[in-house]
Amino acid sequence: MSEKILLIVGAGPGISLYTARKFGKEGFKVALISRSMESLQKYENELKEDGIAAKGFPGDVSSVESLKTAIDAVIKTYGKIDVLLYNAAAGRPGKPTTLSVDHLVEDFKTSVAGALISVKEVIPHMEKGTILLTGGGLALHPYADYASLAIGKAGIRNLAYSLHQELSPKGIYVGTLTIKGFVQEGTYFSPKNIANTFYRMYENQTETEIMYEEM
Repeated sequence: MSEKILLIVGAGPGISLYTARKFGKEGFKVALISRSMESLQKYENELKEDGIAAKGFPGDVSSVESLKTAIDAVIKTYGKIDVLLYNAAAGRPGKPTTLSVDHLVEDFKTSVAGALISVKEVIPHMEKGTILLTGGGLALHPYADYASLAIGKAGIRNLAYSLHQELSPKGIYVGTLTIKGFVQEGTYFSPKNIANTFYRMYENQTETEIMYEEM
């Protein structure tokens, strides 16, 4: 069986790193995209200590050209993508009427437009692939002080459903994990638990949306 490739766009120390570790322990090679090469090298080293083959590719999700260039480098390195996790989001604090249009659009580029760019770049290199999008409870229950982030999470949820309708007939599974709580170590919302849920979504490929909440 040929090796499988996980691409994480918006690599960071929490959900992204734990998801990379989970998929890596299941035999995946991991590609990571983030703006900071220094951070990418740190994640590479941490994963390699766990016996996971990982490589970082610098790219800015808010820039179309930068993101496309980074994904192109991933494709040239591995030749394909089996699973895409889009885990980038932005949302500066502020009530709706305090936000400038420019700031709202900048945040939306990171939270939603970057996801669409990523999907469009990888699907030509997927065969029965999987696309996972990190959602949030703010999509369902907006909070005025975080209006920009809430709009972004509503956008990624909507995009997930639209992509699922379009791509499932082509054999590509799209799912979003709506995390209805604050990600924190040692709790139900620990990044490790969330990473395990993403892996189950990859395995099951049934529901478009999983509500991740503590009952």
